Amino acid sequence: MKRRVFISSAAVAVAVSNPIIATAQQWPARPLRLVVPFPAGGPTDSFARLYASALSVQLGQPVVVENKPGASGALGAMDVRRSNPDGYSLLFGTATTHALYNLIQPQAQYNALDDFAHVGVLGGAPVAFAVGMNMPRTLKTVIIAARMNPGKYNYGSPGNGTLLHIAAERLKQLVGAPITHIPYKGAAPAMQDLIGGTIEMTVDTLGSLMPQHQAGRLRILAVASAKRLAAAPDIPTVAESADMDKPFEAMLWNAVSAPKETPAAVLATLTEATRRVMQDPSVRSRLEVQSMFANPHLGQAAAAAYIRAEQAKWKPIVASLGNLTGN
Repeated sequence: MKRRVFISSAAVAVAVSNPIIATAQQWPARPLRLVVPFPAGGPTDSFARLYASALSVQLGQPVVVENKPGASGALGAMDVRRSNPDGYSLLFGTATTHALYNLIQPQAQYNALDDFAHVGVLGGAPVAFAVGMNMPRTLKTVIIAARMNPGKYNYGSPGNGTLLHIAAERLKQLVGAPITHIPYKGAAPAMQDLIGGTIEMTVDTLGSLMPQHQAGRLRILAVASAKRLAAAPDIPTVAESADMDKPFEAMLWNAVSAPKETPAAVLATLTEATRRVMQDPSVRSRLEVQSMFANPHLGQAAAAAYIRAEQAKWKPIVASLGNLTGN
């Protein structure tokens, strides 16, 4: 009995002297914050709020979403990186913050793989290509028209170095379409200019484009997925619409990460809670309504492997585009 008491007392002493161990033992004891490094209202913010609500149920503590936009997501990412590694500050990152940032920035403020502990990649929103209503009705015919009229057609993206921009440039290279890129400060103004006839094409997420497509203000030509989506079965894939031999896939995916030194016990609890969230039929159905879908890669190893594969996928196209920082 004395030996047991001695061991218990020693463990308490170690925990008191090491705040991280103490934190892990009683976590979570207060609300968490989930930093979204982009403005409110977009697909990333929507997914984050759905995840936060479901995660709070699993953990028994509120999960508060904080939008910290700026520097293509780097401001929000660095906010979490500098936070105490106690499990109470999480980052709801994207392909832009986790895969593209370190490919684009010559003097990066963080390394997405080395500076974070990743709870998991959750899924996201598939990329889609849309045109104005006076444009050809298939991606293949748009490509042919662009080849016949070099410099005539423009497409808009949310900005240089975003996944949507990089995905469009990769498609252009694969099919040989000389369509000029027009960077905007966000997807909404690009869509407005497409509807207004200022540009001929835009690249955005399927969910963002769908309301205008259904209203007849623009036409979604194709979705960048391996097969047609249940949420939009009438919209062909890029490979179908452009008559390509291989699938063309691009997704604005989302990942949950914590500061690197977060205790393993806390990460394990977060990962299991996230697993239950992503298995919840109501969460999956709400994602589908927004033209998003779950594609979980949970745990540090699986998430890091996915991020590493995405970096390798986009690295050649980023390198071919040269300086994307404007510096």
